[in-house]
Amino acid sequence: MEWETVIGLEVHAQLATKSKIFSGASTAYGAEPNTQACAVDLGLPGVLPVLNKEAVRMAVIFGMAIEAHIAPYSVFARKNYFYPDLPKGYQISQMDLPIVGIGHLDIEIEGVNKRIGVTRAHLEEDAGKSLHESFHGLTGIDLNRAGTPLLEIVSEPDIRSAKEAVAYMRKLHELVRYLGICDGNMQEGSFRCDANVSVRPKGQEAFGTRAEIKNINSFKFVEKAINHEVERQIELLENGGKVVQETRLYDSVKDETRSMRSKEEANDYRYFPDPDLLPVIIDEAFKAEIKAALPELPQAKKDRFKNAYGLDEENATILTSSRQLADYFEATLKASGSEAKLCANWITGDLSAALNKANLEITHSPVSYERLAGLLTRITDDTISGKIAKQVFEALWHSTASADEVIAEKGLKQITDTGAIEAIIDRIIADNTDQVEQYRSGKDKVFAFFVGQVMKEMQGKANPAEVNKMLKTKLQG
Repeated sequence: MEWETVIGLEVHAQLATKSKIFSGASTAYGAEPNTQACAVDLGLPGVLPVLNKEAVRMAVIFGMAIEAHIAPYSVFARKNYFYPDLPKGYQISQMDLPIVGIGHLDIEIEGVNKRIGVTRAHLEEDAGKSLHESFHGLTGIDLNRAGTPLLEIVSEPDIRSAKEAVAYMRKLHELVRYLGICDGNMQEGSFRCDANVSVRPKGQEAFGTRAEIKNINSFKFVEKAINHEVERQIELLENGGKVVQETRLYDSVKDETRSMRSKEEANDYRYFPDPDLLPVIIDEAFKAEIKAALPELPQAKKDRFKNAYGLDEENATILTSSRQLADYFEATLKASGSEAKLCANWITGDLSAALNKANLEITHSPVSYERLAGLLTRITDDTISGKIAKQVFEALWHSTASADEVIAEKGLKQITDTGAIEAIIDRIIADNTDQVEQYRSGKDKVFAFFVGQVMKEMQGKANPAEVNKMLKTKLQG
């Protein structure tokens, strides 16, 4: 039997607010356990939550970016369940009236575009964290994360493979970082997802029974967890078994999913409107203010880079993969006055390679856009060759000098004196008569030998275009 996979993702994006969603406690990562949990986060008697307006603004920004319906009236609810890291015994979330309604996100798989529906995106508070490593036979609880604002983004069950799920998650990750509403740090738990996975016979309209895989925090593990779960369900069904609706955990060490508990339904949580929080009213003026401040979105920027700068698909995709990288490119291009292709090739090539090797983001690049622009200017005006430029870049990476200072200090200025180049070419031709005869008899590959000899003699400082032009004339002589 041929099977079809049906996947829906619930992505939790931690909003980049300075304080928590219902209290003034800090959201900074890495503090000592239980030092950033105030009375509101701990649910102590007599305290009341106060909604963080910035969290609402960020949710609306996201909704507009995916062309979703923004609810003029939304309500917070209490989701009741017991867990040690949930101090109040309930989580403040949204159920029937979320802040962001139906929208969509477009992905590309093997050159084919596909639209994934977004059912909703709602605001909620995060729970604390259970710690097991340092407590033999016991569990520690760190409540620093309790009350941190989350935007839970729920997709429609439109995803049909693990690869599509990863593409959707990557696109979402790129978008929330572009919008500046989430840092996207998956290692710190700022961006994680739950995957709802089911299978059904090909052609069947009804969905199969789904299992939910909780808290996956890397693109690699999303793909592996889904593929494993799909195999598990198909094998179970083909052997006459039944898939049970449940919550499962992905074990990356064993590369398997295992059962955690039976899957809860909404009524298990006994949702009801939180009596301590007023409904959220979003008026047209608030929406207009946010819409006016929306940044250029990734796809629009990518299209502009291709049309305005003549970049190919690959370079445009890489350069718009983050807002900071795109800004760096445009700033470098403007400051250097060089061709867009040259600028793009240096940023996606030598600079990106150096950043990857040093495990650095573009925001922490040792080479500022001004200094890279200085290098590109000297390539463009033929002060240095592309080969020498690599030496200059290496010096820029390890110092604070400008390109001009490096060129002057190391004596790297390109030789454009045709007389000096001609004298060396004449000598090399005279010393290599056998190779001259080979070239003149039709062995064109020998030409590279002469170019190499001239550049070696001139320590790589000769103008390559001038060398090539003069050599061809002399050798054809």
